[in-house]
Amino acid sequence: MKLDVIKLDGGKAGSLDLDDAIFGIEDIRGDILQRVVTWQLAKRRSGNHKIQVRNEVSRTGKKMYKQKGTGGARHGSRRAAQFVGGAKAHGPVVRSHAFDLPKKIRALALRHALSSKAKAGSLVVLDSAVLTEAKTAALRANFDKIGLKNALVIAGPEVDANFKLAARNIPNVDVLPNAGLNVYDVLRRHTLVLTKDAVEAISARFAEKEAA
Repeated sequence: MKLDVIKLDGGKAGSLDLDDAIFGIEDIRGDILQRVVTWQLAKRRSGNHKIQVRNEVSRTGKKMYKQKGTGGARHGSRRAAQFVGGAKAHGPVVRSHAFDLPKKIRALALRHALSSKAKAGSLVVLDSAVLTEAKTAALRANFDKIGLKNALVIAGPEVDANFKLAARNIPNVDVLPNAGLNVYDVLRRHTLVLTKDAVEAISARFAEKEAA
């Protein structure tokens, strides 16, 4: 697959061959993408929800009334779940929501996410993502020229400091280094923008996994 390379100002800067094994998958597996997105979001959950169990409720532990002779049900403590102000039964406790997912599934999902953007015509390759000044207005004007309104920019091994500062005030635009590339953020934004360095790094990343 060949794609035009453009500059930030909208001018052309040549073309680039993309690996079909990464960007050219035709049959996009939505089930694989769903599994990985669920896995990512589960890892992000704080899991700090907590209820008070019986030994944590601030109520007396004294037996309410004698065991026999009242004609009522037998009760031992007002901390029991059936009483107002008592503990909660089987409620949430602090825990991790994360679960394991095979690396091969995660790598496959990333291929399908990248291919889905290429297939939809929502993949843009930039010559570079470097600015001489951290000017949001100037970067927004450049984005308007190339039609970027809702985008994820993968800027290369490291994000240029001026580019990062200029982009952070633009709504619906995320900027990440190569190492931050992930399925959820790719699918979350309408357009995926890769620099030439990012494309090379992605190809090398998958080549290393295949060689391992």
